[in-house]
This record gives sequence, C-alpha cells and structure tokens, in this order.
Amino acid sequence: MTEGATGTATSANDAPGAATSADDAARADAAGSEVLGSAASSAASSAASSAASSAASSAASSAASSAASSADSYEDWLRERLPVRGLRGKAAAVLEVLLSQPRRASFGSAGELAQIAGVNVATVTRTAQALGFAGWPALQQELRARYLSSLSAGQVAAEHRGTGSPSSRSLRRDLDSLALLNRRLDESVLLTIAEAMAAARHTVIVADGSYAAVGLALAHNARLAGYPVRAVTAGDAELANAMAAIGEGDVLIAISFWRLYQSTVLAANEARSRGVRVFALTDAASPALASAAEQVVIVPAEGEAFFPSLTAGIAVAQALVTQLAAVDPARTGASIEAAEAMWAKFGLLHRRPTAGDHS
Repeated sequence: MTEGATGTATSANDAPGAATSADDAARADAAGSEVLGSAASSAASSAASSAASSAASSAASSAASSAASSADSYEDWLRERLPVRGLRGKAAAVLEVLLSQPRRASFGSAGELAQIAGVNVATVTRTAQALGFAGWPALQQELRARYLSSLSAGQVAAEHRGTGSPSSRSLRRDLDSLALLNRRLDESVLLTIAEAMAAARHTVIVADGSYAAVGLALAHNARLAGYPVRAVTAGDAELANAMAAIGEGDVLIAISFWRLYQSTVLAANEARSRGVRVFALTDAASPALASAAEQVVIVPAEGEAFFPSLTAGIAVAQALVTQLAAVDPARTGASIEAAEAMWAKFGLLHRRPTAGDHS
C-alpha cells in the first residue's frame, strides 16, 4: 500500500498546478490512499461476486445433472407414461406390481404377472397398451432393459446364470433378439435416418467402448456407399473436438446400450443445441437421450453374460447402410467402383474379382 500511495502522490505532484506545500502533499497522499483503498475494495467485491457466481453456476449445473439422473429411474420412467387420468381398478393393480416388483415384471410371463396382481392376462395386455405399447411383450422388453441398466456388471452376470452350455444360451438369446427386432423394427424410421444421412454435410457417429464396433461398421460401409460419415470412438478428447466442429446441416447418430455412456448423451444434447439432426440406437433411451433425438431405434441388446450383445445392433447398422445405398444407387455405384480401383492399386485383398461374364 505504501509503495502504491507514494506512486500516486508523485504523479499528482508532477501534474500542472499540483500542491507543493507539506500540507498539500499530505492531503494528496491521503487522497491517493483513499483511491487505492476504494480500488482494492472494489476488486475484492468483484472477486467475491465472481466466485459466488461461479459457485452458484456450478451448484445449478450439479443440481440439474442430479435431477436428470433422478428422472431416469425405473419408477419415474414408468409413471411418466401414465395417461393423464392415471390407471384405475385392475389396471392400477398391474401398475403396482410393475413398480414394486421390477425383477419379476422383467422376467415373468404375462400370466405370472396377472396372477400376482389378481387379474386376468387380458388386463395385463390392456395396461401395457394404456402405457403406450402394443402389448405385454413390447412393454416387458423395455422394462427388462431398464431393470438391467440399474444393475452392476456382476449383478447382470448373476441374472443370466442358467443351465446348459453358456455359448448355446448366448446364440439362442441373439436369435431371439433378431427375431424380436425383425417383428418390431419400424422400417420408416430407418428410411428417415438414411435420407437424413444422404442429405447431410457430414454424419458423426458417436459410439464408445464395445459399442464402437457397431459405430465403426456403420461408418465404414456408409463411406463405401459414397457418404461423408465418421465414427468417433477414441474417447472424450476426440469427441469434444468433433462437437466443436459440428453444426447445422450435419447429422449425429448416438449409439449406446445398457447404462449408456454419459459422454454419448452429452454429445447428443450438444449437437441438438447446435441445430444438428440427432438419431439414437439404444435398448432403452434415457429421458436426456430421447429428448435430444429426432428418432430412437430400440434395439434388443440383452446378452447372456455381464455385457450387452451387439448382434442386433450390428444388424440395424447393416440394414441402415442397405437403406442408405438405395437412396442414390448411382452415387453408391460410383463410390464402390472407385473403392474397387483403389483396392486393386494398393493390392489390399487376397482374392480379386475375375473378369468375364458372371451371369
């Protein structure tokens, strides 16, 4: 403070008409101290205000994140699907079983659920329809995916302990999932996504962990079909850079299953805020992911071990690229021919096409 006050006073004495007497110098010195004190007080107040603002912002962000996490609970999701007037009578009894016994609801048959609720199977079906599903099987698929997403990897493994060959059980599970996917997949949704990809400046596919396999297969074949598609699978740094460059006219496809990667959900919402068309492939979309996505493709992903199965996810990726290739066959044909020429030039493939008529 002394050094600063002296500097202020010196500046005042050097100015035209400055006081030269000792009294005037003292008054100038005191004035300088007052100015500095006021400045210091202002700076301290500003710093405190800034710190308080930062803390409040951090607290608000944390509260919002906590609220979003809470809203993603099994019970909240189920209650959000209730009709405006709620469920009454026998349907309310079915709902109570769904809420109080999620494991039994996830793995039991419609007949078992009806017995517990004290109703008939038709009431279980009507309750499922009142919740927005075609019937009990469709509701149970989502209930089960959400129940499993509430468990740890070890708990998921415990749920799938069974008799017989584990590998055979896994294959049967995948066959059942593919059959379920084939019955319930809305092809018009795949057409919407394919057309969006065809019209986009760029398509970014976000897929992390083992789910990267689905994203990489989709991106690789979509590029061969002639479209600028990129899979972001190398972690948060690459994802952050991709999000910084994405914008209106682009498409983002979020791929995540089971408990969902937080970074994938965040990327979907960031992309949506930037005017990007967002689509999702998942087994049970969280509210945060579903609200960001224009369309959600529900993919059965239950496995027979501690990890989700990617078989149905790969099947959806293959179906999507097949649909994309049909949007502009001439463009895809030209792209494939160019790729073939480059493969030959680099000598990439062990087997090469033979010339001649193959009709």
